Amino acid sequence: MKPSATHVVLIPSYNTGRILAATVAAARAAWVPVWLVVDGSDDGSADALAADATEGFRVITLARNSGKGGAVLAGLVEAERQGFTHALVMDADGQHPADQIAEFMAASMAEPNALVLGVPVFGPEAPALRVGGRRISNWWANLETLWSGIGDSLFGFRVYPIADLVAVMRWQPWMRRFDFDPEAVVRLAWRGVTPINVPAPVRYFRPEEGGVSHFNYLRDNVLLTWMHARLFAESLLRMPWLLMQRLR
Repeated sequence: MKPSATHVVLIPSYNTGRILAATVAAARAAWVPVWLVVDGSDDGSADALAADATEGFRVITLARNSGKGGAVLAGLVEAERQGFTHALVMDADGQHPADQIAEFMAASMAEPNALVLGVPVFGPEAPALRVGGRRISNWWANLETLWSGIGDSLFGFRVYPIADLVAVMRWQPWMRRFDFDPEAVVRLAWRGVTPINVPAPVRYFRPEEGGVSHFNYLRDNVLLTWMHARLFAESLLRMPWLLMQRLR
């Protein structure tokens, strides 16, 4: 497989356990290059992978845990420095469909100014609270952007234009933890980056299958509530510009 000079796969990982190796292997079978960003992990899950680094597979190790958004930003800054223009971000826990990486990258190459968003197709094992709760976040994200076409605000399987996302993140302190995915899509929409929605299946693994989740229902929903309060207040200030954008 010929390495891409423009599009890289970024996999942020924090204490993902044994399922990390399978996730990385699936991504490497689908695309070159793949970068793993180890976000202060202390479970040893990335040790063997770091020893397997090659020209098409790189491991970036952060000394301290900085959250998903912080890990993604570290990877984006380095990718931009290396000349990459786009990054597909996928979770390390095996939930995202590695066999659709090439499809998402092709959509990005056809529309390089767009944000390619995965829209989750849930299986029967998906937790009802997670499936139902995301509808609330999706409604708020679409309100904050005046229904600019965001298919899903929380699903993290996406291809980002690197320069736009780095510009959005560099000068503000938010978007570093569970708030990264929804705030990124809202702020990119404000920036005029058009979303392209592509369906993608999501799988939730049971603990006995190696499934690992760092989602905390109370803590992370409080974080999302605070995030949407901030974004809605800011969207009111942006309303004249958003209206003109939508009219165009």
